[in-house]
Amino acid sequence: MLASFENVTFGYDGVPTVENATFELNEGERTGFVGGNGEGKTTVLRLLLGQLSPDSGKIFVKNGIRIGYLEQTGGFTSDSTVYGAMKEVFAEDEELISRLGEAQSALGRASESEFPALSGRIEALTKRIAARDSYHYEVRIKTVLGGMGFEGVYDQKVDTMSGGERTKLKLCRLLLEEPDLLILDEPTNHLDLKTLFWLEEYLGSYKGALLIVSHDRYFLDRLTSRTLELERGRLSSYKGSYSRYKVLKEERYRDAVRAYERQQEEIGKLQTYVDRNIVRATTAKSALSRVNRLERMTLLEKPLPPPKPPRFVFETEETPYERVLEAKNFDLTADGKVLIRDASLTILRGERVALVGDNGTGKSTLLKFLLSRDRHVVFGRMAKPAYYDQENADLDPEARTLDAFWEDFPLLSQTDARKLLAQAGLFAEDMEKRVKELSGGMRAKLELARLEAQKGNILILDEPTNHLDLPAREALEEALSAYEGTLLFVSHDRRFIERLATAVLAIENGRLVRFDGSYPAYLAAKKLVAAPPVQVEREKKTDGYRSKEDRAREARRRTRTREIEMRMEALDAEEEAINVSLMNTADYREAQALTTRIGEIQTERETLYAEYEELI
Repeated sequence: MLASFENVTFGYDGVPTVENATFELNEGERTGFVGGNGEGKTTVLRLLLGQLSPDSGKIFVKNGIRIGYLEQTGGFTSDSTVYGAMKEVFAEDEELISRLGEAQSALGRASESEFPALSGRIEALTKRIAARDSYHYEVRIKTVLGGMGFEGVYDQKVDTMSGGERTKLKLCRLLLEEPDLLILDEPTNHLDLKTLFWLEEYLGSYKGALLIVSHDRYFLDRLTSRTLELERGRLSSYKGSYSRYKVLKEERYRDAVRAYERQQEEIGKLQTYVDRNIVRATTAKSALSRVNRLERMTLLEKPLPPPKPPRFVFETEETPYERVLEAKNFDLTADGKVLIRDASLTILRGERVALVGDNGTGKSTLLKFLLSRDRHVVFGRMAKPAYYDQENADLDPEARTLDAFWEDFPLLSQTDARKLLAQAGLFAEDMEKRVKELSGGMRAKLELARLEAQKGNILILDEPTNHLDLPAREALEEALSAYEGTLLFVSHDRRFIERLATAVLAIENGRLVRFDGSYPAYLAAKKLVAAPPVQVEREKKTDGYRSKEDRAREARRRTRTREIEMRMEALDAEEEAINVSLMNTADYREAQALTTRIGEIQTERETLYAEYEELI
């Protein structure tokens, strides 16, 4: 067991955030941690980390355990470069390799009397290096940085990067440190789809225990085998991933309701018998026995139903012509940089199109371009677009929440306005707050309520699930599934895309590529072909297809890369065999010869590695 809570209670201003919580985290366990926005998940994590002390109960953390914690806004700070900051994790490995090199050099000059001590030192250092896999730490750094999207920026200073990039670097550092318990609070924020898939694969083979707070259901389902839920201050544990937890929670609630109803029925029958028979001499004794049963009975609390999720309804007032949106032969630029070249797209009535691409490829910029009424863009007759902005830029931060909604829809009665906001999860106290006082989740719900009121027949959505908790995301999915209009949306939530998309628009290498089919089919096809045949043909004509010499050069590069990999593997094996011989030999002349060979191997490896870096 790595850590545990035993009847832990903690609250603020006398109001418990978590009450009588009991759970364990075990070695190698993979646990998802879910709960609505504001329920107190971060508070539980801070209690576990010792940053807060419980009001009552006990928290146990195993002595010597290494815990790594990624906060939602836990940007990494360092005056080093990206690569240098990651290399700091392996300072001990560098020191061990350096000390082994010094010992091996000394052995080459040693006298017979010095040989035993040096040989013992080399043996001990070799064992430690092998146990830590120290020789391959640079490969590990490049694997993690490359997978997380930092390839090509190794020399950039950490402190010059954005907050999102620094949070990703903090995650890189934690992955390289490999703590016994890795706590990740919304690790999928700031990650594009490509990086998400990589992170899942990497964490799938992680040796330590994982505790993951996430609104990404796909991520939780792939990685976790147990789910903790915090709801109304109570912490419950379910065996299984997120999807399994949903089923078990419903079953547990139904069982609790049935047990409560059976007990109430039994209590009613016992009480009725007592009331009728307690005063009769012939039946008073049996009535008293039933009174004793009632007094000994442990009364069950009436189960509270799960909190109601928000409710969204997207309606249309008019039906547009078949071609809802068309854009032809346009280039997309931002800050002087061409993001997409010579693109065209057509969206038909009723289609549900997901726009995907790596971070920075121009997804949000493209949506805004389509709404700008540029001469290249034509909305079909009777098309009425409505836009969801992930940055909520159209909201006045100083406005009262109710006014921020009502000012754009003055024909709505106050009753109808309040009803729409309440259905979205904004209640009386929230409506009186200023917009800037709302949480990210509350602002998202306000923006979605405004979207409902517009009654657009083509919804253009930029990351609508950002800041929404899991019940709200699922409610939004249900509403959009029932929507009869057209969708064009950007999202990093793969379950959301999977549920809604009937076609995919992908920004790939500066081009806009359409795939007609579901999102899972798109992913499957993407693994089989690099690009559609028509795209290859266009590149042939406009960008110049690779010449015979280019293809031959690429073939030579692949061949040489494989040759180097095989040679380095052979050198590693030879060095390992030599180290074993050094441990077993008593002849210092033989040891000197073996040491000399190790030096030659290390020199050759460095030369090969330098060439290898150039090739890859």
